[in-house]
Amino acid sequence: MMYSSRRKPVLYFKEEKRFPWSRCSRCSIFQLFGLCVVLVLASLLWLQLTCSGDMSPTGQRSSAPCPSVPEPRDPDPAGWGPHKLALLVPFRERFEELLVFVPFMHSFLNKKKIRHRIIIINQVDHYRFNRASLINVGFLESGNDTDYLAMHDVDLLPLNDALDYGFPGNGPFHVASPELHPLYHYKTYVGGILLLTKRHYRMCNGMSNRFWGWGREDDEFYRRLRKAELQLLRPTGITTGYKTFMHIHDPGWRKRDQKRVATQKQEQFKVDPEGGLSNLRYTVESRQEMSINGAPCTVLNTRLECDQEQTPWCILG
Repeated sequence: MMYSSRRKPVLYFKEEKRFPWSRCSRCSIFQLFGLCVVLVLASLLWLQLTCSGDMSPTGQRSSAPCPSVPEPRDPDPAGWGPHKLALLVPFRERFEELLVFVPFMHSFLNKKKIRHRIIIINQVDHYRFNRASLINVGFLESGNDTDYLAMHDVDLLPLNDALDYGFPGNGPFHVASPELHPLYHYKTYVGGILLLTKRHYRMCNGMSNRFWGWGREDDEFYRRLRKAELQLLRPTGITTGYKTFMHIHDPGWRKRDQKRVATQKQEQFKVDPEGGLSNLRYTVESRQEMSINGAPCTVLNTRLECDQEQTPWCILG
């Protein structure tokens, strides 16, 4: 039998290997987008389960690597602390001492990492010097950024770095205690340098405004501390004795106003039951921000008022 050499054409289709993602070529754009979303969510879920710190059967946390999370920052990495000191310096016409005091104390407190503001309360009226009233003014004008104060004489410089100027939360802290002060050694002495929280100072109603001239205002304030039932604390472990401070006052150059006028001699030993912050009268005539050898301070030029019927000794003759 004879066959024609001609054959019907036959179409051959080459069968290609199929992969799972090959179908996506026929997928719509929306299907492709949905697939990507599913993959991303699955990856995030795996990452969450890996880094969640689940306990393994042995009781150990999983050691799977996790993205690093920044540690919370220390709010005070330098160790300065949250408190700020208002260093109150009652002052009048003692510029030579002030030029030494401000740079010295600024450097001393910085070395101890004490946040501070030095406030010089400069009495500019014609009345006799009133240390207690000036400290009251400094307290009221010190601002809300300070939470404790130092009643600090301008002529007393701390020489021992171990002296504590930190926040006196447990009670008033007498830095210039009797066993360390170069001049005054009686046990009820609280002058020179005394630290108090602002809350404790308000509990005492501040200091009495009746003391014009030099002395006795500290002794009356000691009684206020006792009345407010505040525990007075003092330094311990200081071995430098009376050389703990430098007293830069020169009595031959600047004499103290120790005169007693009218009934002042009798009245100075009495307790003032009502006076203090509650009856203080003053005017701040000007406020100056200045720097002494790079050390900043605030000067409050203050004019006190005096009721001469109550305290006629506020003026001399």
